[in-house]
Amino acid sequence: MKKVAFHTLGCKLNFSETSSISKTFLDNGYEIVPFKEFADVYVINTCSVTLVAEKKCRNAIHNCSKINPKATIAVIGCFAQIHAEEIKNIKGVNIVLGNTNKHLLLDFINKENDNKKGEKENNVIDKVEDISKEKRFVSSYSVNDRTRSFLKIQDGCDYFCSYCTIPFARGRSRSSTIEEAYNNALKLSENNVKEIVLTGVNIGDFGKGVNEDFFSLIKKLDTIEQIKRFRISSIEPNLLTEDIINFVKDSRSFMPHFHIPLQGGTDSLLRKMNRRYDRKLFENKINYIHKIMPYAFIAADVIVGFNGESEEEFLESINFISSLPLSFLHVFTFSERPNTLAIKMDGKVPINLRRERSHIMQEVSLKKKKDFYNRFIGTKREILWESDKKEGMFFGFTDNYIKVTDKYNPYYVNTIQNTLISRDNIVIEK
Repeated sequence: MKKVAFHTLGCKLNFSETSSISKTFLDNGYEIVPFKEFADVYVINTCSVTLVAEKKCRNAIHNCSKINPKATIAVIGCFAQIHAEEIKNIKGVNIVLGNTNKHLLLDFINKENDNKKGEKENNVIDKVEDISKEKRFVSSYSVNDRTRSFLKIQDGCDYFCSYCTIPFARGRSRSSTIEEAYNNALKLSENNVKEIVLTGVNIGDFGKGVNEDFFSLIKKLDTIEQIKRFRISSIEPNLLTEDIINFVKDSRSFMPHFHIPLQGGTDSLLRKMNRRYDRKLFENKINYIHKIMPYAFIAADVIVGFNGESEEEFLESINFISSLPLSFLHVFTFSERPNTLAIKMDGKVPINLRRERSHIMQEVSLKKKKDFYNRFIGTKREILWESDKKEGMFFGFTDNYIKVTDKYNPYYVNTIQNTLISRDNIVIEK
C-alpha cells in the first residue's frame, strides 16, 4: 500500500481543502501517514499571506526530500499559485498545482508515476492557471481530523486590500449555495461531528451572484439539530450586520464567538490599506456585540508596521484597541507581498521596529485574553472536549472559546459537558 503525507500551512480554509483532497487518496488505496514519516507522496498545501508562511513551505520541501529522496513531492495552493516558477526550481519538487487544479491532485500524481515509469526525469508537472477567471466553487470540509470540522462555504475575494495577495492567489469571490452547504453539514452530522466552523476567504460575501446571503445561510444551518455548535470564522466588519449579531445571540447552535479583522488602528492606515470601513464602524460593531452579549469572545486581526505607520499612529492604535472590549488579537507583522499596492508605498518601517511593535501589540492581546478568561473563573460553561491527548491531559473549548484542560477522560471525548471554570484548568496562550 502506498503512503501519502500531508502538510497544511495557513488558514482553516486550507485545512478543509486538505482534508477533502486526502479523502480521494484514501478512496484510492493510499495510507495517510504523519508528514515526518517515510511516504511515497508528500503534499504541501501552501499559504502566501506572509514571508514566514513561504519560508515554512520551502523548509517542508527540503525536509521531506531528506526523508525519502525518491518520493513524489506536490506543492499546491496559494504560494504555488503566485510563485510557480520559483517552486519548480526547488530540488525534489515534482508537481506544482495552483488553486484551480489542486483538487485534481491524484490525477496528476498518477501522471507523475507514469512519467517515472517512462524514466522522464526533471519533468516537473506545472498546472497553474489564471485564477482571476475562475468562476467555479469547489466545496470541501474536514472530517475525522479533530473534534470540530471546517466547512468551506466561500472562496476568493473582491476587496483587493493594498497589502494582500489573496485575490491573486484565490481569485474573485464565489461561493457555495445554501443547499450545498446545508447538505455538507448534514453529511458531517452523520460522522458524529459536534461543531462546524464556517470558513472562506470573505464569508460575509457568501451568496454573491446566486441571489443568496450569509444571514439566510446561518438561519438554515441552525435547523440542523444534530450539529450542536456552529462558529463563524473571520468576517469583515462592514459585512457583519446587526441582524447576524442578534441572530447569534438567540441562536440554538451559533456560538457567542466573533473574529473581526481590524488591520489598521487609525483611519489614515485603514485608507492606505484600502479597507472598506472606518474606525467608528468597527468600534460600533464591537461595542454592540459586547452590549447584547457581554460573555462573547471577540477576536480581531491587526497589522503592525504597515508603510507610513508613525510612532504616533502606532500609539494611537494601541490606545484605540485597548479601549475596546476585545478578547484577543491575532497580530501580523507587516511584510511586503508581490503584486500588491503596498509594495510601492513610501514610509517603510524598519524590520526591527516592526518586530518591536508586534511584541508590544501581542502583550496587549495577552492582557485582554487574561482579563476575559478571568471574568469566567468560578462560573460553569459548556465545554466540547477534544480528542487530543498530551501527558495524560486533554482540552476543550467553552461556547465562548475559553480553552480548558483536565485529566484525560475517554468518555468525555467529543461530548459537551457543563464544567466549572477554575484558575487551574484554564489555558492562556499568546
